[in-house]
Amino acid sequence: MKDKITISTFQLFEMFPDQETARKYLESRLWPKGVKCPHCGEMKRIHTLKGGFYRCNACIKDFTVRTGTIFERSHIPLHKWLYAMYLLVTARKGISSLQLSKEIGITQKSAWFMLHRLREACGDDLAELRGIIEVDETYIGGKETTKHQKKKLLAGRGSVGKVGVVGLRERGGNTIAKPITSPDKATLHGAILDHVALGSMIHTDDAPVYSGLDGLLYRHKSVNHSAGEYVKNGVTTNGIDSVWAVLKRGLHGVYHHASPKHLGRYVNEFTFRLNAGNCKRHTLNRLESFVTAVAGKRLTYNCLVKGN
Repeated sequence: MKDKITISTFQLFEMFPDQETARKYLESRLWPKGVKCPHCGEMKRIHTLKGGFYRCNACIKDFTVRTGTIFERSHIPLHKWLYAMYLLVTARKGISSLQLSKEIGITQKSAWFMLHRLREACGDDLAELRGIIEVDETYIGGKETTKHQKKKLLAGRGSVGKVGVVGLRERGGNTIAKPITSPDKATLHGAILDHVALGSMIHTDDAPVYSGLDGLLYRHKSVNHSAGEYVKNGVTTNGIDSVWAVLKRGLHGVYHHASPKHLGRYVNEFTFRLNAGNCKRHTLNRLESFVTAVAGKRLTYNCLVKGN
């Protein structure tokens, strides 16, 4: 019988039954070489205080494991944060703020803020893709025909009124996706140059915006979707298309709506689950990747609701 790569909710509660056990776990992951001051980086001149507080004798500042992370200034107990992270990496299509509020006993508003802080930790994947890379774009937003009359743009159909998202998936590897302001040639080619190693093979559909990739920088092959062609001699974009399928099912079925302002964080959440949160990895390894990602990330409520 194969070893299980998942842990149940009950097992998670046994591991982290209270805030103190969660604090010790986070400290072991975020400070693997010992307590480190998040203000100045000092590791030796640290004085232990009560209740998980520490004082740095180098910069004379107090701190906790929350300082300099997405948990900073949050009144929600750390074991509830760990449970929310567990839910986010194990729920294939995500978890709504209303459901999370019921699961951990907080208000829906606090759960909404909490989830966006977690999504903030999912971003900034600087990995360079190489090998065979499938590239495609999709559009997120409601159909013009189903909108209220006063919300219609009256500028056509298709992608009108929607936000474009470009995705790049390495065959057998990681996925990178991000919203774009315009699905033009310069934007899409720029995304490829930013995230794909030179000399890689690019697979796309037959859209004109991908013309010109085949040359000194990349090798490029395409399939003609308009002619019903989806796989041709190993050339396909089915991998990135499956990413869009999961993304849209999550946005439509769980979150129902994602404003252009916050769409980037939702996209980061789904790509994180495909990469570091891949279900083929043990649940604890996925959770550890999430914990590692929270360091150096900060999102205040004022920035979330008023920022760009």
